[in-house]
Amino acid sequence: MRSINKILVANRGEIALRIMRTAREMGIKTVAVFSEADRKALHVRFADEAICIGPPPSAESYLRTEKILEAAKRTGADAIHPGYGFLSENEDFAAAVRDAGLIFIGPSPESIAVMGDKLTAKAAVAKYGVPLVPGTTTPISDPDEARKIAGSIGYPVLIKASAGGGGKGMRIVERAEDMSEQMERAMSEAKAAFGDGSVFLEKYVTQPRHIEFQILGDQHGNTVHLFERECSVQRRHQKVVEEAPSSILTSEKRNAMGEAAVNVAKACGYFNAGTVEFIVDAQSNFYFLEMNTRLQVEHPVTEQITGLDLVRLQIMVAQGQPLPFSQQDLKINGHAIEVRVYAEDPANNFLPDIGNLKTYVRPNGPGIRVDDGFEQGMDIPFYYDPMIAKLVCHAGDREAAIARTIRAIDEYTVTGVQTTLGFCRFVMTHPAFITGKFDTRFVELYFKPSVLQPAPNLEEEELAAALAAMRLSRRESTPEAATNDGEISSKWKQARLQ
Repeated sequence: MRSINKILVANRGEIALRIMRTAREMGIKTVAVFSEADRKALHVRFADEAICIGPPPSAESYLRTEKILEAAKRTGADAIHPGYGFLSENEDFAAAVRDAGLIFIGPSPESIAVMGDKLTAKAAVAKYGVPLVPGTTTPISDPDEARKIAGSIGYPVLIKASAGGGGKGMRIVERAEDMSEQMERAMSEAKAAFGDGSVFLEKYVTQPRHIEFQILGDQHGNTVHLFERECSVQRRHQKVVEEAPSSILTSEKRNAMGEAAVNVAKACGYFNAGTVEFIVDAQSNFYFLEMNTRLQVEHPVTEQITGLDLVRLQIMVAQGQPLPFSQQDLKINGHAIEVRVYAEDPANNFLPDIGNLKTYVRPNGPGIRVDDGFEQGMDIPFYYDPMIAKLVCHAGDREAAIARTIRAIDEYTVTGVQTTLGFCRFVMTHPAFITGKFDTRFVELYFKPSVLQPAPNLEEEELAAALAAMRLSRRESTPEAATNDGEISSKWKQARLQ
């Protein structure tokens, strides 16, 4: 066993703060790294030490392995936590940390490499009997061959980038005549995004649910799952709302999927925290999608229903300690929902809306948790992901968790930028979500920008009508009165807007 005394967090924003808070509770010192754009960020102020590692663009700062390792050396850090995003799933970075004599708080570089390529991952898990979506097991670049395979498994099919995720390099093909064009686009996008244009083909599952399992393994061969998270409400193939547990899994299906998730971990000798993602069809058949070899954005909902601190467990495992519990010790407690508060405009195709947080007031009360890295008056940097916060609500059951989330969204006050709060409230109140009868097409099927327009306020309409009548009456009596009425109307509008 090797103890950790100081952790450098190779990340920024809310996840950096999240890691540092647990480290402080454990009596471990922390080092923040930051770009010039993040000089005044909360994680920089919270850490025991902070080192600037470059200009705002992530390619010149947060993605520079040599700068991060130099910061660790300068500060005497003996471990590095990558958070999520940036270098968290980069096997070369994990190897460099290990080669520098530091502890990487995550899986081995070898595990990251196996699961970082979707085709390699599929080949590895197939040996453990994990269900796979029908498709190719090797890269494909010939449209004629692709059409032949698609004809055998049936349209629609999905072209996917082998080296990445997040919807990049992904195309749905519904007709043979579209194959050439869609393959060319997918390969070009994959090359631009991941430096690898390899793609593969698989059956496109209609009415798909995206359900993932949190797994945790130690370095002594013990692996458990911490139950599932439902992540089917997405935009641009990226999650916006997550909950735990899923409303559609029976205990038998949960056990089967959990066992498969553990087998995925075993297939690559995995230790530390990770997530196994599955796609579930309308008949409740599940198929392995991919493994995320890091802590997930949505890990708080798992923490809420299990009472566990995943970052603390990550650090314990990295130090060589065995897991302090077995699968039989784990139980689901209540229901948790996370909504991601992005600086995006849902009425404009969820495009980023970067600006200054003129007003920023968090909700409070029982069962409410806000993980963020901002405060009122701060700017949201142009250079990074526009997520402001994660709002997490926990209650005794799903119905109560939904009600609590609606209340928390209504209390959350943000001005200066558009956010996804209104969209998330729409999700919470939609019959498809309430009944659990939804899939990854939720936005496509149910959301229109017009639903975010405020409903007419009858009181305001009646007052406006009364003022209009007053104005008309005064104009008929004296010209001077019209000017005074304009002032009254203006003051009323100002009062209503304050």
